[in-house]
Amino acid sequence: MKNTKMISKMFAAMLVLALCFTTSNAFAQTKAKGTMMKDCCMMKDGKMVMVKDGKTMPMDKDMKMSNGTTCMVNGECIMKDGKKMKMKEGDCMDMSGKMDKCTMMNKSTKKTAKMKTKKNNAAAVVYTCPMHPEVTSDKPGKCPKCGMTLEEKK
Repeated sequence: MKNTKMISKMFAAMLVLALCFTTSNAFAQTKAKGTMMKDCCMMKDGKMVMVKDGKTMPMDKDMKMSNGTTCMVNGECIMKDGKKMKMKEGDCMDMSGKMDKCTMMNKSTKKTAKMKTKKNNAAAVVYTCPMHPEVTSDKPGKCPKCGMTLEEKK
């Protein structure tokens, strides 16, 4: 009788522990809504950039979307039916070919304006990849293409 009660208490305790671990893992994997940027191409500061896994990098080749639309490096998009359009500042096209205003642009517009003011006040420092000179940044880091350390451009 004592063994049965002891076994049932241990079983209940293990069940509670399993439930706690399952719940904590579920919450740990939940991301806040809107924190991760969707993969897309967009017009930012007059240049076409692509966003992949939350990282922004210059577009170096034309991109074909899943609906047949082609976005070109110059900001022109050719729809599957042949219609052409030019992307404007803040326009974003996700990988399915859907156009909208980029949420990232809305959040960073104020920050970009502040950064431009700071750059005008002080000499701008530009960092670039020794292997990929088209990759530039205003702060030190790693090249998104090859992982090399960005060097200060002189």
